[in-house]
Amino acid sequence: MKYFSKRRFLIFNFSFFIFLSSCSVNTAKIDNSLKKYFDENKVDGCFTMYDNATGDVMVYNLGLDTTRFSPASTFKIVNSLIGLQTGAIENDTMLIKWDGVKRWNEEWNKDMDMKEAFKLSSVPYYQEVAKRIGKDTMQRWIDSVGYGNKIIAGPIDSFWLNNQLKISPDEQLGLMKRLYFDKLPFRKSVHEMVRNVMLQEQNTAYKLSYKTGMGFEENGNAIGWMTGWIEENRHVYFFVTFIKTPQKEVDMKTIRMNITKGILKQLGFLEGKK
Repeated sequence: MKYFSKRRFLIFNFSFFIFLSSCSVNTAKIDNSLKKYFDENKVDGCFTMYDNATGDVMVYNLGLDTTRFSPASTFKIVNSLIGLQTGAIENDTMLIKWDGVKRWNEEWNKDMDMKEAFKLSSVPYYQEVAKRIGKDTMQRWIDSVGYGNKIIAGPIDSFWLNNQLKISPDEQLGLMKRLYFDKLPFRKSVHEMVRNVMLQEQNTAYKLSYKTGMGFEENGNAIGWMTGWIEENRHVYFFVTFIKTPQKEVDMKTIRMNITKGILKQLGFLEGKK
């Protein structure tokens, strides 16, 4: 019975939303050696990884791992899935015209398709997608996925940015596994299209797929995400990096990449050691 309980968790812990199986996060391996990567960058945060081959779960900072935060731009994963499923996005080459409003990120100030918008994390592109999906339809799909707290209060084009919708790193990890194995309530082709745009690095040693995000808590703390998976030696490992800091001016893009790649290298990834 003890083995069965542990096995149920290792198949997958999905916080309160049950898809495959759920149990206590207490059976995860806690790795405090990863703390140094956050300390070096003067931020707080957590890291979690699921080894699909063994079912092992590893976590640094369990408290943050099970706390919900705004998904920020990592919501573009689900926004893409819903958009493609409903036809709000015809395919990954669908162009949305620039509205002519100049924004702080110059890369966003142009016409672009979904593939480029995802890579550049274009907020205006995905705000338009959310408007085309509509609030009622968006809510139905958020409920169906079981995404975080499932709250999309306020304007349809900003609920994932204004601390209404929230999700934990643990729940993000579950989302990644379900996306990878076509276990979300979307067509297989939709899963595949989103996985393809998530692929960021590929070489003879590994394939690294992820989506990043950055936002702010209600108290002004900056938060950052990097959520996805790495494939090496025909095995897949799902991971989530989460960062938070009271610093107002922080190079989140560099910090989240440094922390994630530092941890992955310590765990034997990126260098053909797996």
